[in-house]
Amino acid sequence: MHIEEHSRPPLPSPVTGAGAAEPMSDELLSPDEAAALVHASSGRAPTGLRNRALVAVMYRSGLRPGEALALVPADVDLAAGTVTVPARKGGTRRVTGLDATTRDLIAAWAVKRAGREIGDERPLFCTLAGEPIKAAYVRELLPRLARRAGIRKRVHPLALRYANAAELAEEGMPSSMIDRHLGVAPAGGARRYRRAVSEADVVTAVSGRAWRL
Repeated sequence: MHIEEHSRPPLPSPVTGAGAAEPMSDELLSPDEAAALVHASSGRAPTGLRNRALVAVMYRSGLRPGEALALVPADVDLAAGTVTVPARKGGTRRVTGLDATTRDLIAAWAVKRAGREIGDERPLFCTLAGEPIKAAYVRELLPRLARRAGIRKRVHPLALRYANAAELAEEGMPSSMIDRHLGVAPAGGARRYRRAVSEADVVTAVSGRAWRL
């Protein structure tokens, strides 16, 4: 049954946030469940369009919540289907792909964002006033969306990244490519025996994956 946006319970404030993350669950989200999390946000309200794009980027491009929230518009190239992921402490930046549906979701949010005259120096995923979104917002948002979608599993911020990795492995993507896509270094001596994977290989593989909501 379709639920109108005004009948949905309010979401937590992306600026202040509240509460600590709940313990992680070992249960993986299925593709249908991950898609349902995207669908659980409004496809019309500005914040809903933003949250759809945010959840899709974490799921389909495997970004950690902090990586997604650190993006600025210049990090995303919708024409090329790429996202440049900012470096974490002690690490380096990486580039991975954006599939066509995720690009469409980002583009829809970008239109609303531009309409509010939010500058390109502001985070890509920001409040309607252009302020950064705190990680606590994502920790509260995902369980709320899960309840709306009827998902009984505990949904934590890294659940989408784990689901992405599992799906890529099931689709036959080599582990060396998954590691580069996710920005994960091979453990121990395994790195010696991995075939070199180029940035272009990763972008082509990830951006070309079919996904329909």
